[in-house]
Amino acid sequence: MGFGSYDESEQKDQDNDIDEDEAVNVHNNDHDGDVSFESDADQDELIGRLDEMRDEE
Repeated sequence: MGFGSYDESEQKDQDNDIDEDEAVNVHNNDHDGDVSFESDADQDELIGRLDEMRDEE
């Protein structure tokens, strides 16, 4: 078999005993809030720092 090939017979009639109570709830830590911060830097300083960070990459 080549890369990415699979046996189709393995894909048919799969019986999985999954306990959904033990499954991970991806919405367990959802947060519907706001984020805010205060800074003494003005917009030009922040944009300048962003440009410096981009140049470093």
